[in-house]
Amino acid sequence: MAEHQAATTPPPPAKLLPVAVLLWLAGVYLRIPVLVAPPLAPFISDELALTQALTGALTTLPILMLAIGSMPGSLAIARIGPRNTLALAMVIMVIGSAGRGLVPDTFTLMLASAVMGLGVAMMQPALPALLPRWLEPHHLALGSAIYMNGMLMGEFIGAGITLPVLMPLLDNSWRATLLAWSLPALLVAAALYLPRRDRARPVGKVSWLPDWSNPLTLKIGLLLGLSGSMFFGLNAYMGNLMEQQSQFDKLSEALFWYNIAQVFASLTMLKMARYWVGRRSVIIVTAGISILGTLGAITFTGWWSIASATLMSLTAGILLILLVALPPQVVSSSETGRLSAGTFLVGYTMAFSVPMLGGLIADWTGDARHAILTIIAYSLLVLPLAFTLDLKRKKDQPES
Repeated sequence: MAEHQAATTPPPPAKLLPVAVLLWLAGVYLRIPVLVAPPLAPFISDELALTQALTGALTTLPILMLAIGSMPGSLAIARIGPRNTLALAMVIMVIGSAGRGLVPDTFTLMLASAVMGLGVAMMQPALPALLPRWLEPHHLALGSAIYMNGMLMGEFIGAGITLPVLMPLLDNSWRATLLAWSLPALLVAAALYLPRRDRARPVGKVSWLPDWSNPLTLKIGLLLGLSGSMFFGLNAYMGNLMEQQSQFDKLSEALFWYNIAQVFASLTMLKMARYWVGRRSVIIVTAGISILGTLGAITFTGWWSIASATLMSLTAGILLILLVALPPQVVSSSETGRLSAGTFLVGYTMAFSVPMLGGLIADWTGDARHAILTIIAYSLLVLPLAFTLDLKRKKDQPES
């Protein structure tokens, strides 16, 4: 009886802090390896003589791998557990990310980028699957907000610090810069074994393939695609859009506000996660505002257009955290990795393919706005799914 009470008594905040730090650091490495590529791309392209398509693939190939690699992550979670999966995934990510700094040619560069993307993709379902093992049920939403704050801060850090701060310290070497960003993740992977807790131990054989009979797999996935396609899509086409609007001179300011809005989204969720996560109405409102912001970005001009894009980035970031935080809330700990992997498979497939389709349409018509309108059309098609989300817990976790 005393042993059971010890197992269920919430740990003091001081003991939660190391777990929170580890979750945040792991979250940072969900994005830094991907988003250091754009600032370094011109230097890599000059040395390895990359074409425009291959230069773009430095960023788009890892995003595609985020969809493809979610299933190996789910399989690993079922076989070796989420902590071991997260550590293994971080090692794979480091091999690929640091490997890009050692490659001799274009082929090995793309191969290393794919390996890096696979590692990041395996990390994605491992983090939500780890939360029920490290945190009490009432801390799950906060745990999700913490590692997602790390992820969105990683976007800003990777894109913002690489050129002005880190590269000059490393003799302006893009190879040394990639190694410097990548290798510290090995320390984070090792530190994952410091917390001794493991509150949920699934018994018996654990399924790892997506449960397509669970409507949430497809619904959350398609809504993740809404958030991702709007953020990645407008980011990708903003230069073309602003050039068409004769305000290309404002591009750097637009991108700054657009990307820092994601940081504010994550900070907002650190405060509001316990109130907002699991509430269908908040998902509907943030998705709706995101669509309106995207529409405003192509309807208005000047600073109103930039403000609309920034609003979309803010609400799409909040929506992303709301959706990623759902699996630990609505299914048992043994099903969390499986549901997360299925939603990431669907979500990142759409986040990659919808902007790509929009780009093809824009190339055909010669109007950059048509790329964004394609994304808006997809978003309007899947928005009704938010009204049908059943967010009641399917099974009680054994530890609660």
